[in-house]
Amino acid sequence: MTTTDVRTRTAATPRLDRLVQEVRQAVGQGLPGDRTAHLVAQRLAPHLGDPGLLTEPQREGSAEDYRQHVLHTEEDGSFSVVALVWLPGQRTSVHDHVSWCVTGVHEGREHERRYREVSDGDGTRLVATEDVVNEQGDVCGFAPPGDIHRVWNAGGGKAVSLHIYGADIGRLGSSVRRVYEPPDDER
Repeated sequence: MTTTDVRTRTAATPRLDRLVQEVRQAVGQGLPGDRTAHLVAQRLAPHLGDPGLLTEPQREGSAEDYRQHVLHTEEDGSFSVVALVWLPGQRTSVHDHVSWCVTGVHEGREHERRYREVSDGDGTRLVATEDVVNEQGDVCGFAPPGDIHRVWNAGGGKAVSLHIYGADIGRLGSSVRRVYEPPDDER
């Protein structure tokens, strides 16, 4: 995954502090990843679109690639909150994740293509299963396995999304477990 890893830990806004407290409570229940992702998604949704959630520096993009701002990493490594900022045309590689993940669109629109691996006589390959357009306020959550996807900004303006991972992204640098070759018709 090629991303500008900007580990900004600027002062949190009161709204971001409130979100972190709510996520801490959900994660602290110690439930399996898929159930934790569901609870965290419920906590994230009401905060999306609130102008007081992120500071201007936390909404800054980069002309080279989409930009990652690490907003919070829990001391015990149990979760991280990250803002991803996408300028038009920027996208991820096809990838999966090291942990459960919840994403919510704070500003703009994100496109997502989901995949699954299939095996045949020639080996294993990816097949696209679904295309999703996530609008401002939309939230989704998932947990490995079966979380292979690619995300991009196909709109004309900036897109900003919040990602909450069940891992210490400040230490790991990325949520990506594995990068996949896209299907032949997408190269």
